[in-house]
Amino acid sequence: MDDLDLGKLAREKIEEAFRERGHANVLIAGRTGVGKSTLINSVFQGNLATTGQGRPVTENTREITKEDVPLSVFDTRGLEMADFSSTLKSLESFVSKRHSDPDQKKHIHVAWVCIAEDSRRVEEAETDLTEMLSKFVPVVGVITKARSDQGFRVEVQRLLPQTRNVVRVRAIREQDDDGYTRPPMGLVELVELTMELFPEGHKVAFAAAQKADLALKRNRSRRIVAGAATTAAGIGATPIPFSDAALIVPVQVGMLAMISAAYGLSFSASSLSTMVASTVGGAAATLTGRALVGGLLKLFPGVGSVVGGAISGATAAAITTSFGETYIATLDTLFRRHEGEPPSEEEVLNEVKRRFTKEIEPRS
Repeated sequence: MDDLDLGKLAREKIEEAFRERGHANVLIAGRTGVGKSTLINSVFQGNLATTGQGRPVTENTREITKEDVPLSVFDTRGLEMADFSSTLKSLESFVSKRHSDPDQKKHIHVAWVCIAEDSRRVEEAETDLTEMLSKFVPVVGVITKARSDQGFRVEVQRLLPQTRNVVRVRAIREQDDDGYTRPPMGLVELVELTMELFPEGHKVAFAAAQKADLALKRNRSRRIVAGAATTAAGIGATPIPFSDAALIVPVQVGMLAMISAAYGLSFSASSLSTMVASTVGGAAATLTGRALVGGLLKLFPGVGSVVGGAISGATAAAITTSFGETYIATLDTLFRRHEGEPPSEEEVLNEVKRRFTKEIEPRS
């Protein structure tokens, strides 16, 4: 393990992270003008409703996807049409078929039924749709364009008892004629509720695809760090000789790949290997295990003295945790700067290099 091909290792770990991330499927239904597109663009990465690719899956439902976003949005229209019963029948056939598919990636995981608050009514089509969908998938009632509740949410809950809950949202900032500004609201609550309803194997995909709640990405990533630290501690519990300490490097590279996937980043293997190399001040895709671990050890004052001796489980876990938490802090900063949208690979690489160069610069 003395020589590490970071490029090959990064490719393997990226492929593994994407496989484990899964794929999220959300069905969104509502009458024309209810604000579905605005809601989609406000909740999910990539301005999905505007720039995503759509394909019909039923007469009035289309699947919207975008490269590098681990999500399909099934946008159902036509609730106001006279022949809605035909729309409902074809949609039920589609959802039922997906539900019985042995591949969970094909299932519709959660459905949002959207009703505009200013309509002040629940139509028969919305009642029938909710009842049908609830046979196959958890349903959330979403009251859009929220401005003044006046008991409407409670009424929606009463008329749509099959919903798991009803959330009032305002997807974008609004300003009325008097100059009063209403900020967005309810998006975090909607995302948190939806996250609870997602099957475990696809929660990471949903957390990665959404941008309304960065805490979801951060919390999922910290679980990844905790798991990697535990694995590293197990490797170091022997304790392992320093010359064999490169055994923990695949754990750390895998951790970075999984955090990247959890934030909705789609890094190339070359970018990930360059990022890892940057932590030790290198630039090559191939480093010696001794050099890489030696660079990581410099993150901890006094720990470098173990060189020539052995690395304990506690030290291995501490290095891995620091490595992961610094990467999470980097992504948090950049995602906030971009209002929830993914930063470029170059931005991430530069910020990671800046932070780790500062950490591991020689100490007098």
